[in-house]
Amino acid sequence: MSLRATGALRRRNISERIAKMMLMGAASISVVTTVLIVFSLLEPTIEFFGEVSLREFFTTTKWSPLFNPPKFGVWPIVAGTLWVALIGIVVALPIGLGAAFYLSEYATPRVRKLVKPILELLAGVPTIVFGFFALTFVNPELVKRFWPFGQVGAFSAVGAGLVTGLMIVPIVASLSEDAMAAVPDSLRQGALALGSSKREVCLKVVFPAALSGIVAATVLAVSRAIGETMIAVLASGSQANLSKNPGESMQTMAGFIAQAGSGDVPTGSIEFKTIFAVGTTLFVITMLLNMLSIRLVRRFRQVYE
Repeated sequence: MSLRATGALRRRNISERIAKMMLMGAASISVVTTVLIVFSLLEPTIEFFGEVSLREFFTTTKWSPLFNPPKFGVWPIVAGTLWVALIGIVVALPIGLGAAFYLSEYATPRVRKLVKPILELLAGVPTIVFGFFALTFVNPELVKRFWPFGQVGAFSAVGAGLVTGLMIVPIVASLSEDAMAAVPDSLRQGALALGSSKREVCLKVVFPAALSGIVAATVLAVSRAIGETMIAVLASGSQANLSKNPGESMQTMAGFIAQAGSGDVPTGSIEFKTIFAVGTTLFVITMLLNMLSIRLVRRFRQVYE
């Protein structure tokens, strides 16, 4: 091998190693960030549970850590969070999957090229705008008029959930459409050749084949809904209420963190450490959802040659 070829090979190997190191560094950023978040939450959380028992935190049902006497039963704000996320996913899943089926299976390439960016543009709307939309229109004009289970005040978990559902529609629609677009056309053509209708191809061929991607999109949307802050602060209310009726005002975990973090809570006090305890609880719930998502994706994943 000539000296010129040897030098070129050496330079290529060096550039490959540099590119590998850069890509490894980019991949490590998310891991390092997660570890730093855990460490920032860990010490105040441990100090909090040094003063408040785990039993009181997870078994009692009164939440008023900023009042005297303080109560530290976390279940009211956990229930509010789950109500908002549940209503949000009930709204987002059919709308998002319907949009994904249309874009993937029915829309022409020209229509898909026009509609998909407009749909994804909804994800760029600031969440505070969604919050004011829920506060000024959804709660007073829709929920108050049509909610059949008792009276609704200025704030309600159902109003926050409805608007949160609209906010996460682009996540479900875009990721599900990408999963459906990855299904080989040979499966569609084979089903059509056997006499299946377009609807049957969508439901019995494309949907099962793209199920792992759809599950991942759904869990990601649920995680986004659980962590939503501004919609919950503006529309759900700040009353920690453990109720079976989402038409009532409720507080979410993210809403409490925003309320307590923006107030006059003394640094280092038990009230201040409560923010970190709730943040850790929210982090653990989101982590468990992501672990569930990974297991479901692996279970339903289908690989095509």
